Amino acid sequence: MPTYRGGRHEFGQNFLTDTATVDAIIDLVAHTGGPIIEIGPGRGALTLPLQTLRRPITAVEIDPRHVRALRPQVKSRTTVVHGDFLRFRLPRTPHAVVGNLPFHQTTAILRRLLHAEHWTTAVLLVQWEVARRRAAVGGATMMTAQFWPWYDFTLESRVPASAFTPQPGVDAGLMTITRRPVPLVDPAQRRQYRSFVHAVFTSRGRGLRQILPRVVGPQARSAVRSWTAAQAISDRSLPRDLTPEQWAELFALTGRQERVPHERCRPTGRTASAPRRPRIAPPDQRPPELGGDLATGAQHLGQPDGHRHPQQTQIQPGQPDQPPRHRGEHGPRGEHHQKRGE
Repeated sequence: MPTYRGGRHEFGQNFLTDTATVDAIIDLVAHTGGPIIEIGPGRGALTLPLQTLRRPITAVEIDPRHVRALRPQVKSRTTVVHGDFLRFRLPRTPHAVVGNLPFHQTTAILRRLLHAEHWTTAVLLVQWEVARRRAAVGGATMMTAQFWPWYDFTLESRVPASAFTPQPGVDAGLMTITRRPVPLVDPAQRRQYRSFVHAVFTSRGRGLRQILPRVVGPQARSAVRSWTAAQAISDRSLPRDLTPEQWAELFALTGRQERVPHERCRPTGRTASAPRRPRIAPPDQRPPELGGDLATGAQHLGQPDGHRHPQQTQIQPGQPDQPPRHRGEHGPRGEHHQKRGE
């Protein structure tokens, strides 16, 4: 089996050889519209039959040997591109995606797709367990819940390992991801919604009735309690048990008042107060080099002695003292940097 040598990926190729599975995939793609983007065509098991749909096809293949072998076999409306799909620029117009995904790259490719725009339907062959989790069979995962308002995940069928050459150690699952024509949550709120789902899945509590009050803001707690009662949420109900519609309703009830993670909101231990007035030494106690005048502080700024700025004035007693800026206090080398958070 070909592998990357010295690269950051491995090809991880398991070629689809079962004609029944090929026919099932072609039938699913036939119900989509627009140009087709194929991920990892390999030897063309899907590429060549897809041409019967008479639609433009762009097949993105990372193995140069398969690129050279496949290009002479395709028709004029099919383009075989040598490249990594994770770096491939998808069209900015509606299109469909299809592919037998390398098992070791499934999660990375799914995330790439779910963050991309414009594609309408993806028909994908992935590991059986991944297909089940994405389609929320047995309960939704956090990743599925985070993208549910904009996508519908459907498990189509189970594909045995014997349908591939070489044969993998696990079965595969045929699944479709369809972009919702009307999203359940405004796309502009994706980041807030995903943070909310993450907080619900990772917060402490033995069930949603304990978890949700910890996550939502105080103004939303009463509404959330009423909602859980109306939805018959039991003490044993977990985040994985919620439906896409319930997640959207719950997020709307919070009014985006979910608690900010403590990493972003660390208390300083100080209370707001009026700015402290700097202590001003009497003129006879000031350092001789200052002499009660900011002008001679130019030494600290790298200016010649005695150079006066036209706007600098002598400090009178009782006025706030503004100490001169010293080299290194500000600027690239002396600047204080804060930790950056996502």
